Amino acid sequence: MTNQKLEDYLILRLLDQPVTHAERERASERSIAALDTVRDAGTDIEWVESEIMTNEDDEVTGTLCHFKAESEDALRDHADCAGLPVTRIERRGQPVEGPYQSGDPQ
Repeated sequence: MTNQKLEDYLILRLLDQPVTHAERERASERSIAALDTVRDAGTDIEWVESEIMTNEDDEVTGTLCHFKAESEDALRDHADCAGLPVTRIERRGQPVEGPYQSGDPQ
């Protein structure tokens, strides 16, 4: 791995068919294993967090994942290694907090 600055990225992963939360958990385990694999190959990449999208039956329909990585190619290498879909990759901008983020209605 290098000491280059990592960029923040958001990855949209839309699933063709909904999956259960247990299946999503197994995908997360594959993702963690793939992180080790691509890091061992010299790629700088960090998983920050993921938001889970569900349908009315509480089945997982996709994820929005926040990663820090050296490049979009690094993200695609990780996804390929983990067997995860990539619908779209974008650089992450500054987040905007809602007016009630602190829990106190105004």
